[in-house]
Amino acid sequence: MIVESVLTAYLKHKYSTLLQFESLEAVEPPRPRPGVEYLLYVHIPFCEELCPYCSFNRFPFEKSLAQEYFGGLGREIAMYADLGYDFRSVYVGGGTPTVLPDEMARLLDDLRSRFGVREISLETNPNHLTDDIIGTLKDGGVNRLSVGVQSFNDSLLKQMERYHKYGSGTEIRDRLAGLMGVFDTLNVDMIFNFPTQTEEMLAKDVEIIKEIKADQVTFYPLMVSDVTRKELARRFGPVSYRQEKRFYTRIVEGLEAEYGFGTAWCFSRKKTMIDEYIVDYDEYVGVGSGSFGYANGICFANTFSVPDYLDRIRRGAFPLLAKKEFSRTEQIHYDFMMKLFGSSLDVERAEGKFHGEFMKTLWKEIHLFKLLSALVNENGRIRLTRRGRYLWVIMLREFFTGVNNFRDMCRSTIQGR
Repeated sequence: MIVESVLTAYLKHKYSTLLQFESLEAVEPPRPRPGVEYLLYVHIPFCEELCPYCSFNRFPFEKSLAQEYFGGLGREIAMYADLGYDFRSVYVGGGTPTVLPDEMARLLDDLRSRFGVREISLETNPNHLTDDIIGTLKDGGVNRLSVGVQSFNDSLLKQMERYHKYGSGTEIRDRLAGLMGVFDTLNVDMIFNFPTQTEEMLAKDVEIIKEIKADQVTFYPLMVSDVTRKELARRFGPVSYRQEKRFYTRIVEGLEAEYGFGTAWCFSRKKTMIDEYIVDYDEYVGVGSGSFGYANGICFANTFSVPDYLDRIRRGAFPLLAKKEFSRTEQIHYDFMMKLFGSSLDVERAEGKFHGEFMKTLWKEIHLFKLLSALVNENGRIRLTRRGRYLWVIMLREFFTGVNNFRDMCRSTIQGR
């Protein structure tokens, strides 16, 4: 527990520094490079209701504004196409991407006609698992559907304010069971380590996942920004990491006989796309309000204001708000963290990408993690051990918490104007 606590404290400081963007003003996107395969992330920031624990860029659904927003997305995507970008993979997240199914269908058709798209992953909520919406997504080329469930426990669903929106755990379970086999992959998004969650609740969630034979399940640790931490404490009680490792161990022990590791917190029955596309794709472009991209060693973020986003698009300007140019050392550390989160890292490929500087830059970190029994070398690859997987859960939890704090800061800047 001491190692985990020290690592958490260290990473909080490290990522708060790493995610200090250099500007909060209009910037230009990086240009595409030959031979690089880019993923496109599309952000839909509208939700019918806002969940209290969520730090993503999201706003209450307004139909007319959302319709205008989808039009803006089409124009922003065209701007990236004009720069020479091509995308083989698309990930659509939110918010709730399926708030306007017909608009989503048009957007997917545009993406497939404009680029050489071979896979599309899209997020949704249990109340949108209707025949009409599922048919629309299938016709639009969606290969992987990711459904936000968080828990099947009714008391937790009520505390999350999801019970009245999406139904009971049993109702959600039945909807999911009826969808198995409809898409190439159906992923179930879950959360563990809520303050009022018990090990028995978690064990039941794991059993339901196995009973319905979900293709994939992503068990996120609770990740709270400084702003959402206060709201969660009011509803659930103080957030603590004391039981996180025990909960994670229970998840792994319950799933590992039937599922392989897609990442340290994603479990799959087969090789498939995952929610953490940043593991499989070195570089990606984000479109939509509040989206992030990473290309040419530069992390860049769009404006978090929907009106500002639409205004910039109408003027033919990229809606980028901020950027951070990673140093070579920062790029190497970023790759080390992300690739190993996917369980293993090809050393030869990493050395080629960074011109022989990879292991030389990371020798202290690799030596330390080996002493902690977190890493092993096997056939030219560095792999996570069982203990290492949980340490990487901590690393990514703190990284995404840092991203959430940046989102909160950008939203507060907008609201203060």
